[in-house]
Amino acid sequence: MNQPPISFENQSGFYSGKVRDVYYFGEKMAVVVSDRISAFDHILPREIPYKGQVLNQLAAHFLDASRDIIPNWLEIAPHPNVSIGDTCQPIKLEMVVRGYLAGHAWRTYKSGGRELCGIKLPDGMKEGDAFPEPIITPATKAEEGHDEDISKEEILDKVLLSEQIWNQLAGASQKLFELGTKMAAERGLILVDTKYEFGLRDGKVILIDEIHTPDSSRYYIKEGYEERQAKGEHQKQLSKEFVREWLMENGFQGLEGQSMPDIPDDFVKLVSDRYINLYEILTGRNFIRGSYENRNVHIRQSIENYFSK
Repeated sequence: MNQPPISFENQSGFYSGKVRDVYYFGEKMAVVVSDRISAFDHILPREIPYKGQVLNQLAAHFLDASRDIIPNWLEIAPHPNVSIGDTCQPIKLEMVVRGYLAGHAWRTYKSGGRELCGIKLPDGMKEGDAFPEPIITPATKAEEGHDEDISKEEILDKVLLSEQIWNQLAGASQKLFELGTKMAAERGLILVDTKYEFGLRDGKVILIDEIHTPDSSRYYIKEGYEERQAKGEHQKQLSKEFVREWLMENGFQGLEGQSMPDIPDDFVKLVSDRYINLYEILTGRNFIRGSYENRNVHIRQSIENYFSK
């Protein structure tokens, strides 16, 4: 998307990602979270009602809860789909923390791999088993295409980061995962894996983007977890993984030559309901659906009101 869906008089820049539209105003930025959904680094052709609101409000919920661990970019969320805060220089690295063998790690393991990002994986594990302790499996942030796994040693050898910055990122990621695990357990969930992104502002490391949302994290239902593992059953989960699984069942993994399947109305509703359900479980609050009537007008007003102060 080259042209912003909304434009502002004092806007200094614009960027459209897979899900978010970012408006820059000097040292501040306004992030509008859309209802777009992506999987396998492709944007699906159908939007998911209320998904943007769920992501925005969940991100604010967890960013506010994590300020004692590390400063973050967020200042205010003046609209259900809008967050405003500080611009930072992004560190082009995802800090992926895995507490359980699932998703990409499981697919690697199932294919015979016993090493991920330089970390040796124990033999004899099943999908959904807990690692002896959470592991950090970084990935480089690609401008286009797939992110690539990378080890700590490769990061330091290529001088992508100094060892001091790496230690800050790793330490913060571990503490954030501990917090996310605790908050999930209080809501009857298991935080399986997640990713964190960081930036630099005035030379200091800042937590950016979103944390612990269904787009960046995977959750299992805690009740019955042990029984399902013992029986070799799939775990009940709340995450975006079921969207990836549906796409794979319909012949799409983002590989060359594959075509995105048509997305039926009933699947769109299912995805929307699941996002709303996860919001209510994670926060313990009822989800109040924002209005779609004149939404762009209200989004514009919320941003202009902030910058007029």
